Amino acid sequence: MTSNPERSTNPIAKMDQVEDFTKQRYRKGKSESEFRQYDAKASPGVAEFYRNNHERQTLDYVLAKEQEYFGLTRGKKTVWEAGEYLNTLVDDSDPDTDLTQIEHLLQTSEAIRRDGHPRWMVLVGFIHDLGKCLGLYGEPQWGVVGDTFPVGCAWSDQVVFPEYFASNPDAKISEYQTKYGIYEPNCGLENLNMSFGHDGYIAEVMKPYLRTEALYMLRFHSFYAWHRHNAYKYFENEKDKAMLEWVRKFNPYDLYSKGHTKPDMEKLKPYYDDLFAEFLPAKLDW
Repeated sequence: MTSNPERSTNPIAKMDQVEDFTKQRYRKGKSESEFRQYDAKASPGVAEFYRNNHERQTLDYVLAKEQEYFGLTRGKKTVWEAGEYLNTLVDDSDPDTDLTQIEHLLQTSEAIRRDGHPRWMVLVGFIHDLGKCLGLYGEPQWGVVGDTFPVGCAWSDQVVFPEYFASNPDAKISEYQTKYGIYEPNCGLENLNMSFGHDGYIAEVMKPYLRTEALYMLRFHSFYAWHRHNAYKYFENEKDKAMLEWVRKFNPYDLYSKGHTKPDMEKLKPYYDDLFAEFLPAKLDW
């Protein structure tokens, strides 16, 4: 298994660079050729992030990380405590915002709430990025954020920067380079091993408590090759087809709801206390 490279002392900085790149890349109305042109102009930091991600996210790596984290053995926290923990990821490189990570989460959930969506979806808006605490557990940035994709099968050219997969060790394993790889046609996305990151981790934390639509939003919101480019359709089952509209409904809030207006925490906290209590136990396993 590939060992983690030395971590940045400011892990959230590059995470935010990657997220800004993603937000701009997936703006409505882009053609396929425009996606490629945009990728070619990516900053060296974003390009290097995806080079590391695509070279290092092997099937063995993913399986090892799932075994390490999906048992949820890292203690118990309330949702607020998890958010406060995430607040310790500070971006000193961004002088234009003094918002905490919790305030960014509230921006997403409040945008969903303003548009009249169900309460469970408001909850998803608040919790969807809490899995970024992986960066505080010592995981490298390329193992926390970024577009996700299946491993153990041929990579789609619809994944961002597909050329970087050429240096992934799995490229030399013929079984993993067939269309279906280790999977079966129409096996369902839930049966795929996805590249490891915050999406899959938070979905595992919430799996005992939330409805299927919510879990798809959490697990697959960064699977842009599927929900934006219609790649990997041959793995879909009927459930996936029904859930796709919900993932697409959530995606704009993930990308475009964050701004510089500070939410009123004192005013909002009672609503969110009730919301968390409605769906979740007081403390969650992490």
